[in-house]
Amino acid sequence: MSSTTEEIIQVCKALPDDKQSELADFAHFLLARQDDEAWECRLAYPQSRPSLDSFLRESAAEGDEPLDPNRL
Repeated sequence: MSSTTEEIIQVCKALPDDKQSELADFAHFLLARQDDEAWECRLAYPQSRPSLDSFLRESAAEGDEPLDPNRL
């Protein structure tokens, strides 16, 4: 276990239950943000993606129909 992990555990133990929940929520927020940043890097990739471009064109041409579960 890393020293940072041990430090977080000690901080968590020192906090009341409601603050421990807030700390866990913040950690989840940081994880989600990390995922967002990874997606931003993928989307900003400068190389052409013909399959994605084709899918987006076809999707845009379909119009704005509501999703019909019977057609899935």
